[in-house]
Amino acid sequence: MPLIPTAFFSGTFNPVHTGHLILANYLCEYEGFDEVWMSVTPQNPLREKLSSEADRQRVEMLRLAVTGNRKIVATDIEFSLPLPSYTIRTLDHLKSLYPDREFTLVIGADNWQLFDRWRESRRIIDEYHVCIYPRRGYEVDETKLPPTVRYCQAPIIEISSTQVRQGIAEGKNMNYFVPQPVYEYIINHRLYKNNE
Repeated sequence: MPLIPTAFFSGTFNPVHTGHLILANYLCEYEGFDEVWMSVTPQNPLREKLSSEADRQRVEMLRLAVTGNRKIVATDIEFSLPLPSYTIRTLDHLKSLYPDREFTLVIGADNWQLFDRWRESRRIIDEYHVCIYPRRGYEVDETKLPPTVRYCQAPIIEISSTQVRQGIAEGKNMNYFVPQPVYEYIINHRLYKNNE
């Protein structure tokens, strides 16, 4: 029986925004994935640690964002693993839990340029698949990609979580930058008011 093609898209998602969801939707509709699993990263070794309350809120916002879409799944699986969060550890864990699925790691072209800094990056390439999406200012030479790595021509959406947080901190209406349930959650919980 063929394995279920599943994209694994991990990120800080602080907060998840429409650009993230457009990419996830694109991967399902144009890149042949049955599902995209979006995972909130509890502690990226290359970024500043957030509070446990902020972690819980990011997971809840992601769940709100994908409710009703059967192809995009919110997961907090990385919170059950030791910290800091390493992608190879997560992929191995997913493979052991879901042997019926073939997981492909989804990363931006910016991350691909520093991929050799990731824990066991060579093993990720050897044992899993990687799908790179474009980021402005980061070129990828498709002719030099390993056989397990592909470049997808997803739309480039120039929205960032930093922009959303700053806009809210400045009192701007960021209603269309994030899904409506996420925006309501942010407003109701008074998130990012101090640009946190």
